[in-house]
Amino acid sequence: MKFTSSSRNWITIIGALIASINLFMIILLFLISTIFNKNETNLGLFIYIILPGFLLLGLIMIPVGVMISRKKTIASVKNEKKLLPTIDLNNPKHRKAFIIFTIATLIILFLSTYGSFEAYHLTESVEFCGTLCHKVMEPEYTAYQNSPHANVMCVDCHVGSGASWYVKSKLSGLHQVYAVITKTYPSPIETPLHDLRPARETCEKCHWPQKFYSRKLQTNKYYLADSLNSEWDIILQMKIGPEYSDLGLKEGIHWHINPAIDIEYISDNDKREVITYVKFRNKTTGKVTIYKNPDVEMPDSLIAASNTRTMDCIDCHNRPSHNYSSPPVFFDKAMLTNGISQEIPFIKRTAMGILRNTFPDKDTAMMQIREGIINYYKSDFSHYFENNYAKIDESVTALQKAYNQNTFPGMKVSYDVFPDHIGHLEVEGCFRCHNDVFTSESGRKISKDCNLCHTIIGQGKKDLMQFANIRDSLEFNHPIDIGTAWKEANCAECHRYLY
Repeated sequence: MKFTSSSRNWITIIGALIASINLFMIILLFLISTIFNKNETNLGLFIYIILPGFLLLGLIMIPVGVMISRKKTIASVKNEKKLLPTIDLNNPKHRKAFIIFTIATLIILFLSTYGSFEAYHLTESVEFCGTLCHKVMEPEYTAYQNSPHANVMCVDCHVGSGASWYVKSKLSGLHQVYAVITKTYPSPIETPLHDLRPARETCEKCHWPQKFYSRKLQTNKYYLADSLNSEWDIILQMKIGPEYSDLGLKEGIHWHINPAIDIEYISDNDKREVITYVKFRNKTTGKVTIYKNPDVEMPDSLIAASNTRTMDCIDCHNRPSHNYSSPPVFFDKAMLTNGISQEIPFIKRTAMGILRNTFPDKDTAMMQIREGIINYYKSDFSHYFENNYAKIDESVTALQKAYNQNTFPGMKVSYDVFPDHIGHLEVEGCFRCHNDVFTSESGRKISKDCNLCHTIIGQGKKDLMQFANIRDSLEFNHPIDIGTAWKEANCAECHRYLY
């Protein structure tokens, strides 16, 4: 086939070469990914996004070159009429060119449609969200993989359904890509996310509030920092709902999201950790009760100018898929699952002493965790060390693994950077509102009584447990005798920085 004179120009030729090379690369990489089952994110990024972009550039250059060449030809000939190109299907050359052009267009349209479909699924995949910007997203991706929502797609919570949410998320993604390329992203990533979809469009699609009725028993196992790494269990009856399920959401922890009420609050910072104003409204009766902290001046003008937030699931379950455990918590879990041997004397005390330090990077952390534990037992328990090296080595490896799943020095991420508001052991959590300080005009307080949410029906060391009837409650007994200090201060005042 002979090309017209207007198509024999450098712009068209270069465009054709770019398009041909990229089409060849797309087909080759597609075959490789299909034959060898290489469904990697980076490979898909090239096949369905980067290479098609260059292919489109080449295809655009072809007609642009023809148009420029044709204009030059017309301009060089006097009295030449500026007519648009004509197609005469009775002309064999035109007919042949038209057939080739039509077939090529249909092939390109098919490939574009298929590529767009695959690109959509690629950009909606968990791997794309978690691994493409590895350093930035490593903490969130690692925590997500070890969360109860590990089988839930990232986009199910972070991106809404429909074209508008998809476009919005990709526009936001462009800003994030720019931040990664220019290294202008914050370390750690700032939270909470203010553009996250409302909980009633995400959480409640699976967790139906009207069915959060049942109470449940929850056993927490802790290990003390003594020579035996003694076990200490606490069995709690969690009052998620009422004692009688037919009462629905009229009482219990999930009363806070009862559709018949509204709870609004004002926080004095962007982190929602310090709350200064609470407003309760009963939708059925219309009654409104306002609770204020007497120690914080909140005039009406300040309240009107403040951003009031309506409480939903995320105000307590603020780390449902990206939670980072503290060293005592991830140590206890590793010991409970036999990763760390309970038989090694003082292993928890030794580990906590090392993990109290701040490490500049993971390699340094891994080295100092290993060296600190090995050197301690080699020096202070030399005979035990010689006879139990394999047990100590396995425990060190398990501790390193637990550290790697919860602490990320490169992004300055640790448990205290992203506090989990469920409970009140290591952060204020429930006590942000339930502190016996918030008082209404009638004198009613938001109670700090822990028995509102749970009762203790069992506690103590393994062979010395105390138990109560399911309808009774034990008074909390601190594992270490600290007198009545646990009644006078919030748990987090010690436990957040205890280890």
